[in-house]
Amino acid sequence: MSLTIHSEMPARPHTPRVLELPARPVSPTAPHEESGFSRIFRGLGREIDKGEKAVVHATQSAQRGVELGPNELLALQAGIYRYSEAVDLAAKLVDRVASGVKTVVAGQ
Repeated sequence: MSLTIHSEMPARPHTPRVLELPARPVSPTAPHEESGFSRIFRGLGREIDKGEKAVVHATQSAQRGVELGPNELLALQAGIYRYSEAVDLAAKLVDRVASGVKTVVAGQ
């Protein structure tokens, strides 16, 4: 039996779209609009959620004895690579933000 991989796992790795900048500049005077950083961070969160779901799905399928073919395994590998890159980027962003906050607090 083979497992159908959902479209959320690409057949080949590619640059996530979450790093694209908004098409129009965000006005700092409009508080109801989301900032570019916020959009990027939210998109990064969505990528991490997708990756986590793919890993859980693959793990559960393996526990049920579902065998994956070469194409499905390659798609899973690409999905996990994309997931790990998103987690790594999120960790770096959080570290940089925390460092920036420490610097601002130390300067007061």
